[in-house]
Amino acid sequence: MAVSAAKPLPLHSFIGIFTPIPNKLTFPPLSFCSSTSELNNLTHHPQEHETDNRRPQHLKPGLYLVGTPIGNLEDITFRALRVLNAADVILSEDTRHSGKLLHHYNIKTPLMSYHKFNESQREQLVLRRLKQGEIVALISDAGTPGISDPGMELAKLCVSENVPVVPIPGPCALVSALSASGLSTDEFTFVGFLPKHSGSRKKRLMASAEQTATQIFYVPPHKLSQFLEEGSSIFGDTRRCVIAREMTKFHEEFWRGTLDEATKVFSIRQTKGELTILIEGQANSKVEPPSDIELENELRELIENGESLSTGSWQT
Repeated sequence: MAVSAAKPLPLHSFIGIFTPIPNKLTFPPLSFCSSTSELNNLTHHPQEHETDNRRPQHLKPGLYLVGTPIGNLEDITFRALRVLNAADVILSEDTRHSGKLLHHYNIKTPLMSYHKFNESQREQLVLRRLKQGEIVALISDAGTPGISDPGMELAKLCVSENVPVVPIPGPCALVSALSASGLSTDEFTFVGFLPKHSGSRKKRLMASAEQTATQIFYVPPHKLSQFLEEGSSIFGDTRRCVIAREMTKFHEEFWRGTLDEATKVFSIRQTKGELTILIEGQANSKVEPPSDIELENELRELIENGESLSTGSWQT
């Protein structure tokens, strides 16, 4: 078992901890921008909300799924800032939380709440605005919209109505955790949050335990002990796991060990923040068929031991 923690990063990098920032951000010229005016669109806002003046000419109307930092504000991309700045409205899981991000980058685009409790009521309103030619950006509290966060149903609706859906790649907890886990990345299954019902939850864990691919779960901190106890009994005590917490933040940690060790350690240890837990896949126990050379050697050995050719062939 090994425990590792990231090197401390500047405090101004984290959501909720800010230091004074310039009124206007500056970036070096980028080769993929057609003009310096596009860079100015990242940070400049007119006093009044004049959409046509703010919008880059090549940014077409549609739904933009914008990845946002999972902790460290420096992880946002230039393209994400440009889209958020140019949008007519930003759909946000928590407007107070997202407001900190927008304030940090001096983005004044209006926010509209969009979360699991009101997404069904918001969908038609958002669809009408999209069909009127508006640019709508969707962000979650952290990471990529639609991945264990609101956005999937709206994206499906837009696709069915032939409204463009544009991904703006960015941070994603499951990919970040997998890349640094030390477990196999050749094949993996993202399970996300488990069902609340005990029977459904254990059934899903049993299905995961049979797979040879790395299994990835999102687990709230208050559910960690329950997850480890159930996981240990279903996957087995010796199955290796990685618990990633506070990724990209000051107290980032990757805990590594067996499920049995994790159950003991975290039964007396309090954790904060959502956790990304990875469990190694089941060992591939499939017996590979013998090669032609192996068959020939075995047949030769049988014949040398006095077996007839026909008997040796049958036994082989």
